[in-house]
Order: sequence, then structure tokens, then C-alpha cells
Amino acid sequence: MNTRQYFDYIIVGAGSAGCVLAARLSENPDIQVALIEAGGQDDAPEISMPVAFPSLFKTQYDWDFSTEPEQGLAGRRIYLPRGKTLGGSSSINVMIYIRGNPVDFDDWAQHEGAPGWSYREMLPYFIRSENNERGRSPYHGDAGPLAVQDGRSLHPIVDHLIEAGIRAGHRPNDDFNGASQLGVGRYQLTQRNGIRCSTASAYLHPIKDRKNLHIFTDSLVHKVQFHGVRATGVSFQRYDEYRTLTAETEVILAAGAYASPQILMLSGIGPAEELGSLGISAIVDLPVGSNLQDHLLLPICYLTDERSLFGAGSPEDAAIYQQGRGPLTSNIGEGGVFLSTSGDTRVPDCQLILGAAMFHDEGLSAPFDHAYAATVTALKPTSRGKVSLRSARPDAKPRIHHNYLSTEEDRTSMIGGVRRAVELLGQNNLAGLRRAPFSVPMSDAYDDIAEFIAQHTGSCFHPTSSCAIGRVVDTTLQVLGTEGLRVVDASVMPSVVRGNTNAAVIAIAEKAADLVLGKPTA
Repeated sequence: MNTRQYFDYIIVGAGSAGCVLAARLSENPDIQVALIEAGGQDDAPEISMPVAFPSLFKTQYDWDFSTEPEQGLAGRRIYLPRGKTLGGSSSINVMIYIRGNPVDFDDWAQHEGAPGWSYREMLPYFIRSENNERGRSPYHGDAGPLAVQDGRSLHPIVDHLIEAGIRAGHRPNDDFNGASQLGVGRYQLTQRNGIRCSTASAYLHPIKDRKNLHIFTDSLVHKVQFHGVRATGVSFQRYDEYRTLTAETEVILAAGAYASPQILMLSGIGPAEELGSLGISAIVDLPVGSNLQDHLLLPICYLTDERSLFGAGSPEDAAIYQQGRGPLTSNIGEGGVFLSTSGDTRVPDCQLILGAAMFHDEGLSAPFDHAYAATVTALKPTSRGKVSLRSARPDAKPRIHHNYLSTEEDRTSMIGGVRRAVELLGQNNLAGLRRAPFSVPMSDAYDDIAEFIAQHTGSCFHPTSSCAIGRVVDTTLQVLGTEGLRVVDASVMPSVVRGNTNAAVIAIAEKAADLVLGKPTA
């Protein structure tokens, strides 16, 4: 094990943000960087093989969190996977490359206390991170570490679903990250030649042998060490060994929207009264853990007699997978729709993911028949939840209450999204595909849809905003009231973006690297 004690920067969490920071900060060979990850190596074949990502749920590669009983979802505890390996959740996610809508970032800057984080100021970091196989354009980059490509699996059922979307009135869109987000089409993916491209494979593995980069795996951080209000290092446990590392410049938490607030609170940064009840002395009283947001995901599914992704893995499939194509390269959710249930022509409030597979039981039960699905996500929830400590023990999972569907706006948006999904799935060109409904509302009546939502909805696995800019960190991501401590991950978003969150977290980390190093930002 590495015996070095002193570092310029200590990064906690080797996930979507942490790998970016480690790569950028260690570009200068005179800067000593420690990267601490609770999980192990990302060498499982199921991580590389796109279609296999559900098999990683509830394994050693998953933190396996769950919510408290959610009143808006029939009192159910909702499963919340988070990546616990190099690459973090970018090693177990669905690989959809969506940045969010430009309005999201402009709202951050203009209305949500985050000047400097507008779309104009964020776009250069999306471009810097990206190596898009379509080439460079005003919206895309082709020289960054993160491989972005069109899917190598083009399932014909998804073609039919996209055609149904066009028939339902959605315009074709071949770039959801371009001039407009609205429409129907295929997603671009974080893949390289049909293989997952996590932030570990994009940013970390190519530079892991740098002499000034020190990677600690299987290491659970217990707390940030302080001298007064200055962060001086971290203490962590690796198997039966306990160590403290010293940060001579900064500690940077990049542990995600559940673990970063947990570590802050264990370290005495958070709601003073709550911390005191657990015997933790508050160093700074801040609303850490509040403002938690997430996207919901509701599958609507039909059985089919056509060949879906169920049963993929034949010798022929395995052979063409070695060539970077075929069903094993599928991310399952190959296509999608961004739509407005209110008729807004600028921004969507709902996302559909279209796939040639059965999706049920929050992704925890394997498909058992040929099927296809459209999943429904309300993109801009107004419900707010909270992460809090269950215990002062660092190995105890935090208490997570998302408070899903607690507002009328969210319930209305989800019901509108379900109706639009049912409309798409009811198009005549799909008549020959449909064998029978598998997971479909009883009727179009409000109460039937509401009951269906309550019983069948899970998380889309996009937690954000629990250490938000303007509430817990400032616009340079430094924790308010402290010195030498930043948070850089999805938790700093003032509000969740309209779409999958991985791309936005990577861009946030790219910008944060410039902020940390004192470089000019866009």
C-alpha cells in the first residue's frame, strides 16, 4: 500500500467527477494527487459489456442504497444503485450521453444562485471532455478523453418505436445535445467501439502510472480532518488498516449526491442540531443533505413475438461483440423522446427511453420473455428530499428520503408523460409487434394512471443537489464557512438537469479543475 503521507490535493471518490479531477490536477508533475475510492478495480467483464449493466446491481460494484418508505410511491422503499468501483456510477449506468437543456444552466446562473454556470460558460467544458465520433462542431468536441458514439446495436424494434414517435407527432432529432433537445431519435452513448467508456477508462486508466498520482482503492473515508475551519486531510479505512492523509492545499469531495453530504456531516459540516443529536460537534452549520432531487423512471411494457434483447449472448452474439457490434453492445435504452406535456416549444418536461427489452421490478429482476418498453421520466421535479445520517458510524448507510411526487406539479407531469408514452405505444405501426400488455395502466383515467405510477415507479438513478451551489458551496464549489474544502459532483447542481446526469457531472468536474488550479474559466 502507498505509504506517502502528504499530498497537495486529496480527492475522495473515483467516480464520474473524481476521475476527471485526478487526471486534470495531475497533469502538472509537481502536484501530488491522492485519489481515494471505496470500491475496487473496474475489471469485471460486466462493466465493459454494455448490455450487462443490470447484472451489476446489488453486487460488490454497487453501494445498494434505498430510500425510506416513500409516501408518494405507495410507501415503498425505492432501490438506489450507485457505482462502487473506479469510474463510480459511470461504470454501471445506462451510458446515455445527455447534457441537459441549455435552459437548465441558464436558470442556475440567473435564478438559482450560480453565476458563472450558464450554458455559454459550461459548453466549452462539455466540448473539452468529449471525443465524439461525428467530429467537431459548435456543439461537440473530438479531442477530449470521453468517447461518445452512435450505438453499435440498432435493434429493429427500436426503429419501430422511433417511427411510432414520429407518427405520434414528435419530430426526428439526431442530436439531443445540439440545437434543440425536443424530438425522437437514438441516443449517443459513452462507448468506444461498442464498449463502455466510463470516466475511469476515459480519464484514469491512460494516466494511472503518473508518478504524482496515487490511487487508493477499497478505502472507505471516515471523515475530513480539520484544524479550526480549515480542512487538513482525511482519515480512512482499508480493510483492517486505518490511516490519515494530509492535504497541503485542498480536500475535494467527489463521492456523489448521497456520500458527499454523508462525509461532510460525519466531519461536522451540516445541520448543527441534527449532528449534535448523534454526538457530532458542528464545525459549520449548513443545510447539507437538503434540496435532494432525483428523476423517477416508470416502465410501460408490452410482450412481443419478435426477437428482443431477451436471450442475447449466443455464440454468434459473442463473436460479433468482439468486433464491437451486435446486441451485447446495446445499452438497452437505445432510443428516446424529449417532449413537453404542456406544449412548450423550448424545453421538455418529460423524457421517454425506448428499448427492446422487458424492464420491471426496478431493474432487479431479469427479463423472462421477449418484450419492449418505453420508460417515463418527469424531467424537472419540484419535490425535494433529504440525505441525513442514520448513525455516526461511517460504515452505516445514510438515511435517504427523496419525497417523490410530493407536489401536484410532479404528479401532473408524470401523468402527462404516461399518457404520451401510451399514445406512442398505441401507434398502428406497432400493432404487429404487440402480443400482450405486460406493465400498462388499466385505463386513461387519472386515478388508474396515478395508481399505476405509485405501484410501478422507481428511480432513474439521477440524485443531485444535496450540497447545492448557493446553499452548501459557493460558485467556486468551496464549502461555505470552511477553507481548503470543495465538493465536486452531482450534489452541487442547484437543480437537476433535464436528462441523464453523467455528462453534466463530467463537465462540472472539468470546470472545477480550472477553478482549483486558478486557471481562467469560460
